[in-house]
Amino acid sequence: MNLQESFKKKIVPELKKGFGFKNELQVPRLVKVVLNVGLGKGLKDAAFIDNVESTLQRITGQKPLKTKAKKSISNFKIRQGMVIGLKVTLRGKRMYDFVEKLIMATLPRVRDFRGLTLKNLDKKGNLNIGFKEHLAFPEIKADEIEKVHGLEIAIVTTAKTREEGQALFTALGFPFKETKK
Repeated sequence: MNLQESFKKKIVPELKKGFGFKNELQVPRLVKVVLNVGLGKGLKDAAFIDNVESTLQRITGQKPLKTKAKKSISNFKIRQGMVIGLKVTLRGKRMYDFVEKLIMATLPRVRDFRGLTLKNLDKKGNLNIGFKEHLAFPEIKADEIEKVHGLEIAIVTTAKTREEGQALFTALGFPFKETKK
């Protein structure tokens, strides 16, 4: 059973009972997953931009969108209209497949990983995860890499509070660190 099916059959009734919701549509659910890479020092390097684009495409199975600067910032040597990052938005089946791969394969491969902190959750129950290097993803082979780059993953939910978001992510199987009280 994949993550999407187990969400509908197991997690929704569990959360509905846990929070006392009267309707299944009140239960928090995933809306979208956004992967984002800021180019930083590789702004002027076309080969680096192509490398990041192909990496994101291999990880998500979708062509990334190039984000452009809205205005010029002379201190950072950025001109208006310059490509400053790449992003991919996943929804539906691709989103659930990606989240399942993230939980089962990617997070366990991260070096020195001891669980996600609750600081990664915002007050609306959305989760943000930052990776210092993209090598943790199973689609990336370590010997094919020229330059290592980081990426950020934002998982957006319909949760109204931080507690609802935490309950959703725990039920989905995200490994959170135990906090000391």
